[in-house]
Amino acid sequence: MTRQDPPTRPSPQSTKADLWAPFRALTPARIGLGRSGASLATGPLLDFRLAHARARDAVHAALDEPRLAGELAALGQPVLTVASEVRDQAQYLMRPDLGRRLAADAPAALASQAGDYDLVVVVAAGLSARAVAGHAAPLLAATLPQLAGWRIAPLVIVRHGRVAIGDAVAQALGARAVAVLIGERPGLSAPDSLGAYLTWRPGPRTTDAERNCISNIRPAGIAPADAASRLAHLLRAMRARGVSGVGLKDETETRVPLAPTAHSPSRLP
Repeated sequence: MTRQDPPTRPSPQSTKADLWAPFRALTPARIGLGRSGASLATGPLLDFRLAHARARDAVHAALDEPRLAGELAALGQPVLTVASEVRDQAQYLMRPDLGRRLAADAPAALASQAGDYDLVVVVAAGLSARAVAGHAAPLLAATLPQLAGWRIAPLVIVRHGRVAIGDAVAQALGARAVAVLIGERPGLSAPDSLGAYLTWRPGPRTTDAERNCISNIRPAGIAPADAASRLAHLLRAMRARGVSGVGLKDETETRVPLAPTAHSPSRLP
């Protein structure tokens, strides 16, 4: 007579993994991670380190400006490239104030193209050149046709620019509104998130409360095509009501489907 081994029972860890599996399918957030003693199991730990490395790479990567300028020019708009007062990426991270001011030669370059414009679009790498390289051109390709009849200023690429630098660009070009497309701070599940910051009648005293923001523009967040509809809607509402920021409610929230995401930027780039 042969001896039979007793039936094996699932370990608490494997049971926990099975319980969490349906929830993991709904979000990129790290939930129900397996452990080995007091530490993460090898798989989740390596995944975390890879995500952290991608986020760091996104912050330090340089934007291929000539390539971006070519993609934007293909949309049928003139493209200008200027710089902020920042000299390099290291200073950009340490001195946000310099990224909000145009370099000494930039105002003259912009003034040569000044006119009576409804909108200027400013593009800056921000904290994720990857986001701008991947999503800025598709977003504008889907947005500009929805603004038929608008007088659009030349598209402006600003090297080492922050959100507020769009105010100075709009003033120099004579635009009543500005949309700043900028790479957002990478998260551990989103190294390629693009933000769009919209301001009506920007000036030197404009505050963040006077801006509207569409955040998390990326295929796994708000797809560029959906973000374009929201962007065009907000711009039309801004012009019709003469206000932006806290005075303008985003009424597209219930109309634009959002993919589940764990990324939520905490402050402006």
